[in-house]
Amino acid sequence: MNQPNKKRKVGRPKLPKGEAMGRVIQVRFTALDTKAIEAAAKASDQTLSEWVRSKIHATLNA
Repeated sequence: MNQPNKKRKVGRPKLPKGEAMGRVIQVRFTALDTKAIEAAAKASDQTLSEWVRSKIHATLNA
C-alpha cells in the first residue's frame, strides 16, 4: 500500500504514448463566432475541441 513517506502525485495520470495530444494552438474568435461554433458542436453532440478538430481534419484531407 502507500508507504508513509511516499506521496501520491496530484492530477490525472499520464496517457500512454501516442494517445496524448501533442500541442495546444490558441485561436481567438469573436463572440458571434464563438456562439455559432458552440451551437454547431452541441448539435453534432461533440465537445468544442472535437468539433474544431474534425473541421480542421476535414479541411486538410479535402
